[in-house]
Amino acid sequence: MQEFWFYIKLGLQHVLDINAYDHILFLAALALPFTFKSWKNVLLLATVFTFTHCLALVFSVYEVLVIDASYIEFLIPVTIVSTALFNLVESRDRKDDKAIWFHVLVTGIFGLVHGFGFSNYFKMMIMGEEDKFAPLLGFAGGIELSQVVIVLLVLMLAYVVQTIFKVKQSLFVMVGSILIILITLPLLYETFPF
Repeated sequence: MQEFWFYIKLGLQHVLDINAYDHILFLAALALPFTFKSWKNVLLLATVFTFTHCLALVFSVYEVLVIDASYIEFLIPVTIVSTALFNLVESRDRKDDKAIWFHVLVTGIFGLVHGFGFSNYFKMMIMGEEDKFAPLLGFAGGIELSQVVIVLLVLMLAYVVQTIFKVKQSLFVMVGSILIILITLPLLYETFPF
């Protein structure tokens, strides 16, 4: 049980590590267009992201599918910028449940990319472990908890900005998405594989 908690903490640290802010940026971009009224959609997206992230880890750990890390490291900022750009395109005429299934599909694909990005480190962490399933389960739990924290923070920020400061949701989404793109652009340059 102590080992299980270790992997939950590892999952929490993996997402909440400010030095590895790609997860935070992606989740912020994902949650920006939503409000507390649509918390079920946000929870669905965070869960799909966790599931596909962990599925990629399973594929990698059990060597079902192994992908070159340099391509994955480049694709991670691509997913962040793509999500923020989608927000910009959709921010003008936004309804909370509009295009949710498109979001789910894209979030699932992006979760796979982020999971493969972390797989080499995770494989080193469980090297020598006979039982790989329990660490994966603990890690998935930690990821889900940390994602809920980030999403709640983004939703609270949206509530404060939109309710107290009376900023329109479309402006909030636009400014937040532009900031995320600007922060992510150096990552695109640094990880470009060619």
